[in-house]
Amino acid sequence: MINNIPTLVLGASENPARYSHIAVKRLLNHGHEVFALGNKPGKINDVTIHTDFPENQNIHTITLYLNASNQKEYYNKIIELEPERVIFNPGTENTELREKLNKSGISSMNACTLVLLNTGQYV
Repeated sequence: MINNIPTLVLGASENPARYSHIAVKRLLNHGHEVFALGNKPGKINDVTIHTDFPENQNIHTITLYLNASNQKEYYNKIIELEPERVIFNPGTENTELREKLNKSGISSMNACTLVLLNTGQYV
């Protein structure tokens, strides 16, 4: 079994057609602890979708499901959380944030969380 990688899904949605919703479920299925942040409160399985950014949580990975313009309000909070990495899923690529992360020593990648999980590369 893969080690638990505490992951924050930023842009989580209760809508089962959204990739962020699918990602929460797949992360859970792979044994990862999931924190969900969305613009509306809700639930995905047993995961509560919060509307306030988590503080003092041990988050290894942040996976983004917000477009670049909607990420701006989270720049400082992402950096202050000090995750090991940030994943920019397709459609969320953001050179400005990647540069800020790099300067802060936070790894980032343009990738698809679902593909990483399905291919065993979510490590």
